[in-house]
Amino acid sequence: MEHYDLIVLGAGSGGIAVAIHAAGHGAKVAVLEPNALGGTCVNVGCVPKKAMWFAADLAESLAVAHEVGFSTTPGELDWIEFIRRREAYIGNIHESYRQRFAASGIELIREYGRFTAPHGIVTESRDLAAAHIVIATGTRPHRLRIPGGDLGIDSDGFFALRARPQRVAVIGGGYIAVELAGVLHTLGADVSVFVRGDCLLHGFDREVTAELAEVMRARGVDIVTHHEPASVTHEANAHTLHFTDGSRMGGFDALIWAIGRDAHTGDLGLDVAGVVRDARGHVLADDWQNTNVAGVHALGDVTGRLALTPVAVAAGRRLADRLFGGKPQSRLDYANVPTVVFAHPPLGSVGLSEEEARVAYGDDMSMYRTRFRPMLGALTGASERTFLKLICAGAEERVVGIHILGRGADEMLQGFAVALKAGAHKRDFDATVAIHPTSAEEMVLMAEPNRAPVI
Repeated sequence: MEHYDLIVLGAGSGGIAVAIHAAGHGAKVAVLEPNALGGTCVNVGCVPKKAMWFAADLAESLAVAHEVGFSTTPGELDWIEFIRRREAYIGNIHESYRQRFAASGIELIREYGRFTAPHGIVTESRDLAAAHIVIATGTRPHRLRIPGGDLGIDSDGFFALRARPQRVAVIGGGYIAVELAGVLHTLGADVSVFVRGDCLLHGFDREVTAELAEVMRARGVDIVTHHEPASVTHEANAHTLHFTDGSRMGGFDALIWAIGRDAHTGDLGLDVAGVVRDARGHVLADDWQNTNVAGVHALGDVTGRLALTPVAVAAGRRLADRLFGGKPQSRLDYANVPTVVFAHPPLGSVGLSEEEARVAYGDDMSMYRTRFRPMLGALTGASERTFLKLICAGAEERVVGIHILGRGADEMLQGFAVALKAGAHKRDFDATVAIHPTSAEEMVLMAEPNRAPVI
C-alpha cells in the first residue's frame, strides 16, 4: 500500500488546481488521470470552443471590414490549418501541466482509480491510500435514449470535425447548443436549433435570453421551440428528426446533441466508499467541498454545481488551503459568480436574474435597461442592438444583477462583476465617469429606472 496526503481522481481544471496548490503547501500528492491533462475544458470544452469562437469572430470581422471599404473579401476558413494551430495551443497547455507537476513533486499516474474503502484507491497496477481524496472526474456528454439516439455527434464530436458541415441540426437550448450553433452559423453553415422548452438558456434572465433569440433569428439561425425528439433516422446521407408531436424535419448532414452532460462517476466504486450521489450521478458536496464521507471531497462539474472552469479552479485552491495551508475557513463563495455564454453575440451575466430578484425582493427593486446600436454597427449600417440590464434592490438601489448582450460583453463583464461583488450601488455607477466612445459607457449612463421591456 502506497500512502499519500492527497489523492486526486481526475486531472481536469479543478483536479489540477487542488493538486498543485496542495503540493505547494508541502503535501505528498498523486493524481490519477489516464486521459489528456486538462479534462473537458482544455480538450473538448472552453479552450477549443473559444478558439472556434475566435475563428467565427474573425470571419465576422472580415465581413464587417469588407462592408466599410476594405478590399479583403471574406472566404472559407481552412479548418485543417486552424485546427492544427488549435491543437498546438492545447499541446502547449498539456506540456505546461506536466512541467508544473514535475516541479511540484506531484506523481501523475496514468490509470483509472476506484475506491476500495473510504480512503483506499486501487488502479490497474497499484494500491493507494490517503487521508484526503478529491473526486474531480468531471462529466460526459448526454444523449437521449431514443431510437436513433446514437446517431450524430455530441459536443466532443464537434471538436473532431475537420470540415464545416453545410446543414446542421443542434438539439438543445443551453450553453453548448447556443455556442456551437453560433460558431457554425457564423462560419457559413445553415443551422437549426431545436429546444424542448420555450426559451434558450433556461435559468438566465428571460428578457435577455429572448433578446438573444431575436438576434440569432435575425442573423439567420432557425430556433424551433417546443420540439422534443422522439427518434432519429438516417437515410440518403442525411439525418431526419422525428418529434413527439408527430412532426419531422430532415435533410441535415450533421446532427449535434447538446442536451447536457452526465457525471462521470459510474465506475469509481463510490458505493464501496459510501459516497452519496444525486439521481443524475452527481457527487453531493457541501460549500466546503466535503462529501458525506469524512476525508472525501468533490469539486468541479462532477458535483453538478456551477459547471464553470474558474469555479472548479477556485474551489480546488481554497480546498487545498483549508486542508494543507492552515486556513480552516477557506472555501469558495458560490454567490454572484459571473459567466459568459460565447454566443454570437456573447451574453454576460452576474448576480440575479429579474425572475430571481422578484422572488427575493418583490416590488422593492428597480431595473434599468438600454438598447442601442454600437458605433461599429452604426458605421456599417447594421440594425443589431446591444442590450444592457441593471437590476437594483431596495431604496438604496444596491446592484444585484448585471446582464449584457452584445459584442464585447465577454470583456465588459469582469470589471462590473467586481463592482457587484463589492456591493456597489446604482449611485456608484452614476458617479463613475464614462469612457467614450464605448459600449461599456452605457452601463454608467442609464438614468431612469423602467419596469417594462424596452422596445
